[in-house]
Amino acid sequence: MIPRIPVCLTILAVLSGSAAADVRLPNVFSDHMVLQRDKPIKVWGWAAAGEQVSVQLAGKSATATAGAQGEWKVALPPLAAGGPFELTVSGKNVLKVNDVLVGEVWLCSGQSNMEFELRHALNGQQEIKDADYPKLRLLWVPRTPSALPLSDIKARWLVCSPDNPTVASFSAVGYFFGRDLYKALNVPIGMIAASQGATQIEVWTAPEGLAGVPSQQAALPGITAAATAARKKLAENLDALEAAMPEARAALAQGRALPPGLVMAGPLPAEGGPVLYNGMIYPLVPFAIRGALWYQGESNCGDGMAYLDKMKALIYGWRKVWQQGDFPFYFVQITPNTYDGRLPFLLEAQDASMAIPNTGMAASTDTCNASDHFGGGHPANKQEIARRLSLWALAKDYGQKDLVFCGPRFKALTAEGRQLRVRFDPVGGGLVTKDKQAPDSFEIAGADGIFVEAQAKIDGPCVLLSSDKVSKPSAMRFAWKDLAQPNLMNKEGLPVSVFRASMGQ
Repeated sequence: MIPRIPVCLTILAVLSGSAAADVRLPNVFSDHMVLQRDKPIKVWGWAAAGEQVSVQLAGKSATATAGAQGEWKVALPPLAAGGPFELTVSGKNVLKVNDVLVGEVWLCSGQSNMEFELRHALNGQQEIKDADYPKLRLLWVPRTPSALPLSDIKARWLVCSPDNPTVASFSAVGYFFGRDLYKALNVPIGMIAASQGATQIEVWTAPEGLAGVPSQQAALPGITAAATAARKKLAENLDALEAAMPEARAALAQGRALPPGLVMAGPLPAEGGPVLYNGMIYPLVPFAIRGALWYQGESNCGDGMAYLDKMKALIYGWRKVWQQGDFPFYFVQITPNTYDGRLPFLLEAQDASMAIPNTGMAASTDTCNASDHFGGGHPANKQEIARRLSLWALAKDYGQKDLVFCGPRFKALTAEGRQLRVRFDPVGGGLVTKDKQAPDSFEIAGADGIFVEAQAKIDGPCVLLSSDKVSKPSAMRFAWKDLAQPNLMNKEGLPVSVFRASMGQ
């Protein structure tokens, strides 16, 4: 495993003389929090080296001794859904965390479509007014890039209420997913949102994940070098900060200008390597979760099928550091927009990512409208996208039977004279089109490899393809354009994803 060297967010506080020996908890343990039910409850924090720490929750208790660096951790037995409880942590001082619920906890991450705020969603203002769910709790992790891992976040759990201003700026997908689960399960739900627009998958990927995927291992030396450079820069910054501190305090007391040696932006470098994993995901580990949601890909659109291995590294890495096995990881396919013809290749890689164990994909080609806020690549209908993610969770993780949770998927291609037969499985309640017209967005090609528009006809779980221009078709592709919004779906309204196939494949 890659060495994990935490850098505490409280560097400045420690330098200025705060009581570092007090028992402390990371901010993921705060009033109104939700703990994951039916899993061991890991609680950790800091105290004086050698200090005995006791943790109590719902009649359960555990003790630990702080190590040489002041770190401690305990594991309480699993609890069923319920609460509110009080979490008490005792050492030389006593901490109490109030209004603690036990239920289901999900982490949602990615770039702008996951960051997309509830206020901007379809009927956003009404949705905010209706957001009165006291047992739905929200934890919004602020944008915090860091070249080195951080041990804490600057965030607190909040109750979902129309009067809470954080609700309006919370991830729309995260909120709607949490709301759907709450309505379906009637247990407390905790949603952790950690996302940032215009970011590539690489900055969210744990080094442990890169180490586990051969094609990604070449990135590790660069990450190690960036971390080494960041530690050197941090040491220089801290030296300058310590030297400037006496004069800075005097200047503050006297109302004078601050000395130039004071690093106003803070002492920690924020460039190089997995900077958002370091600053926004690492501090959450090992807080127990049920699973993760992922909505990203726009900034990796040129990767094509290489994105599949990057998804493997992301998922493998998060699962490795959490040590909760292959927890559920559900993701959203990005939506139509202009990418110079590169989008179908990325969508193909996202679809292929469903081969990773315990994953699922919400297709979204039919949810985007060119008039959507922030452009065509950011659908406002986050309600439907979240619903599709929740279908995966309800079917796979919560045991809801006879629930169609996946759109029709390509199964096989066969030739029948001048036609190609495309078989799908599963098909849910059957293949249909949303406009009741013939299926569109299909193309076929012969031995020359030149694709032409195909006439398509639904035949049970299959679609038959033909064209007067191709006498012996041997290949097909579907929705192979950046702005394609095909009409083929199942009767439950879940669309067919982008794909291509050829005979003998």
